[in-house]
Formats: sequence, structure tokens, C-alpha cells
Amino acid sequence: MKKITTLLLLFVGSIVMAQEINWISLEDAIKAQKKEPRKIIIDAYAVWCGPCKKLEKNTFHNKSVVDYINKNYYAVKFNAEGNEEITYKEHKFTNPKYDPKKAHTRNSGHQLAYHFGVRAYPTIIFLDEDSHLIAPISGYKTPRELELYLKLFKNDDFKKITKEGDWQTYQDNFKYEFKE
Repeated sequence: MKKITTLLLLFVGSIVMAQEINWISLEDAIKAQKKEPRKIIIDAYAVWCGPCKKLEKNTFHNKSVVDYINKNYYAVKFNAEGNEEITYKEHKFTNPKYDPKKAHTRNSGHQLAYHFGVRAYPTIIFLDEDSHLIAPISGYKTPRELELYLKLFKNDDFKKITKEGDWQTYQDNFKYEFKE
């Protein structure tokens, strides 16, 4: 009986601990914005990219990150070298040079990745409540590093950064709350 109880507790505990971001398609995120305006965060990744996998494992499964994104953003996963057809702002974006033989290695870049200015992987793309591009942020981010950007864009603080030195001042005064 003790073994069954222990196994049951472990099982329930693993379900509670398995924090997940509610990933949806870009099209669904844009539809959702019409009902409840929120900004969109897009994880632009490549299947072969080591830092992308690290971002997924360490940052996008961090409880503080998961909770904040699920509460304040619509989250989109985007294979920036994939073959998906995506409609954005009444335009269809594809990957015309996609090679199915390279599905698990480096492939050609998706048109939407170029549209958003993705130059490296991973890139985290932020869109405003009208799905207009705010900024692409390149590179791996720890939960605390991502917190800075999540709150900068969520609170529209980026609009106050207008002159040289404002960004450094913002970073120096930022109060981190996320746990690593």
C-alpha cells in the first residue's frame, strides 16, 4: 500500500511540476487578440539549433516564465526553417526552397523569418496587440534575461527608451523577480 501511495504521489507531483507554455499558431494568436488584446511572443527556432533546445528546456519550462507568458502573452512556436504555410497580415508566407531531405538539419529560411528580421537562432519575436512587430531578440536567454524583455514589452516601457543611455538605465533599475 505504501508503494502505491508513493507512486501515486510521484505521478501527481510530476504532473504539477510539468509546467507548459500554451503554444498556439500565429493565426490563432491573432484571432485571440481580437477577443482579448495581448501581445504575442514567438519562439523562432531551428530543429538543429543547440541554443534553441537549451532555451526550450531551461527557460520555457521555468515556472516563473511559464506563468508570466501564459498570463500576459499569446505564445507561438515557429520553426524558422520549416515548411508550414502561415498567413500573417493577409499575406501567405512559405519556405519555397524547403528541402524535405533536410527536415532534421539546416534548411532554407522561411519567408516569415526573413520578414521578422530573424538573423540567428533562437530569436524571440515580440508583436504588439495589433500583431505589429515590436522587436526580434536574438540569442539564448536565461529566465531572468527573458524576464527583462517580457516586462519591457508587456508594460510598453520600450516606448520610453528614446535617447542614448535610456536602455542602460532601464536595465540598471530593473527589479528581477523570476527564479532561475
